[in-house]
Amino acid sequence: MSRVRPLPVAALAAAGSLLSTGSAQAAAHKPPAHAPKRTPAPAPAPATPPPIASGAPGSLQLVAQRVLGNSAFVLVGGRFVVQGVVWPYVGGQQVKVSLYRDGRKVAVKRLGVVAVGNGSGAFRFSYASSRAGVVQARVVHYATPVQAQFTARTRRIHFVSPNLRGGARGGSVQVLQSELNALHYVVPLNGVFDEATGRAVVAYRKLAGLQRVASTNTHFFALLGRGAGSFHVRYRSDGRHVEADLTRQVLAEINPGGRVRAIYTMSSGKPSTPTVVGRFRVYSKTPGTNSHGMVDSNYFIAGYAIHGYAEVPTYAASHGCLRVPIPNAASIYGWVRLGTPVDVYHEGGGGSHHVNKRAGP
Repeated sequence: MSRVRPLPVAALAAAGSLLSTGSAQAAAHKPPAHAPKRTPAPAPAPATPPPIASGAPGSLQLVAQRVLGNSAFVLVGGRFVVQGVVWPYVGGQQVKVSLYRDGRKVAVKRLGVVAVGNGSGAFRFSYASSRAGVVQARVVHYATPVQAQFTARTRRIHFVSPNLRGGARGGSVQVLQSELNALHYVVPLNGVFDEATGRAVVAYRKLAGLQRVASTNTHFFALLGRGAGSFHVRYRSDGRHVEADLTRQVLAEINPGGRVRAIYTMSSGKPSTPTVVGRFRVYSKTPGTNSHGMVDSNYFIAGYAIHGYAEVPTYAASHGCLRVPIPNAASIYGWVRLGTPVDVYHEGGGGSHHVNKRAGP
């Protein structure tokens, strides 16, 4: 146990002397009872801190990578990457990334910004999905004492199911139709894999060198997303004209300047009754259905015509004419005029130059 040592007598005496002196001094300075009381001066108001200067403006740019096509799509199971660039760069910067799937927030990330030179900074993130849907990223750089707030968002990125066929519907079909339409295939934009969509798919497969069936798969979408399967115009100098590629079995309407207007699947003359090759002009037009079952016929030489027909297989099967599906016949008939050039050719050259006077549907 620790002990408290008593102070020496001299120290106690000194302390008592100080207390007595202090009491005497206080009594000497005590104001008389009749003296008025002094009102204390009010304390000064605290100084208002200077306002924080508003941050300098900045900018934020987002670039989506590993996406395909005009529609910005990714196949289900794949992953897209977003590269973000912030200017100007300030040490310690952060951004908040919010990911939305079909309009519902599914993830939030906070990412640091790294200096990349030229006074800018960068960040990146990625997203993968095992099912179809539409994803969009929204990024915000919150205001700081040195920078104002600024935001950006990616375009809508579609995750697409690649295996589509007749009867399918939804966002994946809409992407398919949009991509085919961008390449000028005649296709509806209704989100339904109907017969018209099937015809456009077959026409695309013909030009892309794929099996001629009305369905899609991963390879189909990979080619479509890279822009493969476009129609290459041969006779730009012919202005507004029609081209029939007998090798690919497709027919295309071409606007002046070599701009493709529309691409259709067709069936030309079979080997025993081939379509004559050459450069012709439409000399006669007969609307409606004739006795041979030809619909909305556009004759370009002798009995050879572009016309609708009930049977349009994926291969050459006619008696010399250029058959097109009946649902497309009216549109072609309305676009083609008397005198419109018609260029018929094989991809590698060759073909029959013999005009069969008995050519038919």
